[in-house]
Amino acid sequence: MSVSFASALAAAREAASSQNYPKGALYVVATPIGNLADISLRALHVLELVDCIACEDTRHTQALLRAYGIAKPSGGWLSVHQHNEAQGAQEVVRRLQEGARIAYASDAGTPGVSDPGARIAAAVQAAGLPVVPVPGASSITAVLSAAGAAGEEAGFVFQGFLPAKPQERQQAVEQLRSETRAVVLLEAPHRIAALAEALVALGERPVTVGRELTKQFEEIATLPCAGLPAWVAVSPQRSKGEFALVLHPVAAPEDDQEPLRVLRLLLAELPVKSAVKLAAEITGAPRNALYEAALKEKGGP
Repeated sequence: MSVSFASALAAAREAASSQNYPKGALYVVATPIGNLADISLRALHVLELVDCIACEDTRHTQALLRAYGIAKPSGGWLSVHQHNEAQGAQEVVRRLQEGARIAYASDAGTPGVSDPGARIAAAVQAAGLPVVPVPGASSITAVLSAAGAAGEEAGFVFQGFLPAKPQERQQAVEQLRSETRAVVLLEAPHRIAALAEALVALGERPVTVGRELTKQFEEIATLPCAGLPAWVAVSPQRSKGEFALVLHPVAAPEDDQEPLRVLRLLLAELPVKSAVKLAAEITGAPRNALYEAALKEKGGP
C-alpha cells in the first residue's frame, strides 16, 4: 500500500467512524471506475467495518481493497454476479437476518445501475431490512458532467447498453431520434465500432464520447454522430476500454410552427400537462418549450 492510501484509510477512520452503521443492513458501496483516488472516505470505512463483502469478482475486489490496506478473512467474501444473483440475494438476506453487516460492490462504479446489485437490494428491501447507499464514482454522471448537455431544464434519459443484434440496435437508435432530452449510452470495447456505425443515422446530432473515464488514457470528445466511426477508427487504442456516451438533446427549429399548431389543437380539448405531453410525443419538440408556450396560450404567468 502506498503512503498516500495509508493516509486515506486513516482519514476514513477519523472522518466516518463516529457515524451510525446499523447491523443487519446492506451497504451498497460505489467503487472507483478506474482512478483509485476516487474512493470516498465513507466507502473505505464501510468496507473495512462490514462482516462480509458481496461482489461480482472476489479476486478483483480483494485486489482493490489491498490497494487501500484493507484485509478480510476468507469467510468475509461472497461472490454474487449476474449468473447467481437470485441465489446470492437469498444468502445475503439470510446473513443480514443473523445481524451481519454486508457491503455489496460491483467491479467498478455504482452497483445496481447497469451492473448487478439491483436484485440484491430489492430482495433485502422485500425482507424488511435496510439498504444503505454509499455513493461515489459513476461513469454515467461523469460523462454527463463533461458533456454539458443535461442542464436543469434539459434533463436526461439513461438508456444504457443498446441491443447487440444489428437490426434491434438500429431500431433502438431510430427511437432515440425523437428523444429531445440528453441520452446516456454505455458500450463495451468489442461493440463500440458497431454502435458508432448505428449512430451515423442521427447525422449532425452532437454526441459526447467518454473512453476510459478517470483512467490514465482517458479521452472525452464531442462531435457529430456522423463522425463517430471515423473518430473510433483513428487509432486501434480507441476500440479499447469502457465507453460512456451522451447524445445531446435536440431542439425544435425556432421557425417551426407545427409544434405550436399541434399544441393549440390539443389545448382546446385537454389539460395543459396532457396537451404538452402529447404534443412533445407527436412533434418531437422539447417539452419544456411547449409547456412555456402552453402557459402563454392560457394566459398564465
